[in-house]
Amino acid sequence: MKKEDLRIVYMGTPEFAVESLKCLVEGGYNVVGVITMPDKPMGRHQDVLQPSAVKQYAVEHGLKVLQPSNLKDETFIEELRSLNADLQIVVAFRMLPEIVWAMPRLGTFNLHASLLPQYRGAAPINWAVINGDTETGITTFFLKHEIDTGEVIQQVRIPIADEDNVGIVHDKLMLLGGKLVTDTVDNIIKGNIQPIPQEEMVSSEPLRPAPKIFKETCRIDWNKPVKVIYDFIRGLSPYPAAWTEMKDATDKKYTLKIYSASKEFCQHEEENGLVISDGKTYMKVALQDGYLHLNEIQLVGKKRMQIEEFLRGFRITEELQMI
Repeated sequence: MKKEDLRIVYMGTPEFAVESLKCLVEGGYNVVGVITMPDKPMGRHQDVLQPSAVKQYAVEHGLKVLQPSNLKDETFIEELRSLNADLQIVVAFRMLPEIVWAMPRLGTFNLHASLLPQYRGAAPINWAVINGDTETGITTFFLKHEIDTGEVIQQVRIPIADEDNVGIVHDKLMLLGGKLVTDTVDNIIKGNIQPIPQEEMVSSEPLRPAPKIFKETCRIDWNKPVKVIYDFIRGLSPYPAAWTEMKDATDKKYTLKIYSASKEFCQHEEENGLVISDGKTYMKVALQDGYLHLNEIQLVGKKRMQIEEFLRGFRITEELQMI
């Protein structure tokens, strides 16, 4: 079978999923339908509907779009069945019921932004960086009942540099993912795949999960070592961003997000969490094994600023403490 004859249904929602769809469309693959989330109400009165990044791309390229709110809805199931897909591809979408993923004759495969079986879950890129990993990757695997546990088809590995934040790693994996999706389709067409059960890939290293990240997940614990907090900040930057509270001698509290920082390892006698600054060029926080220099921050209600710009408009006192 040629790629032009293989009927593909594509499922995805955010920007991360656009690259793979783009590679399929520009590569001449036969995408007969795109499934994405319903438009999201936006604005003060929730009266503006914002289409997903995948929908915007699909509409611009004349692709058929379905936006079910319920993936088990009979009308949607019939519409999906009428597309007569040979293969379904899922990238950053949502959990599918069996009636959906088992429908195509060649199955349904998912693109996941980790080296499965590591980091099953909603936020694999964030957790790989937060945990200080020096390598990550991207995986295609066939869907089955349990989420992110199906047989692995292909994987690509990339290094994580010490200065990479999650935004940088996200973009690298997004571009790699587009190529891996088309490579996987090509190998399925040629019959060149030998899917591997994930239980056969488990090493002595314990499996780490990648649960969804909430606001409280993002609060900095200043009792941790320098490297741990440094990795935590870059694993949440630029979005949703690590945050903290800072108080002065009068117990007035300031809430701020930290987007980038740098490490200084040393011994000192300062109290943990104490903020030290010259009021002009640097602002650092005392930790158990050194200092964390704050490079780019955002006070609630203000814009993101480099630390020098922030210090021009903020009065530093000797009693500032991170809490």
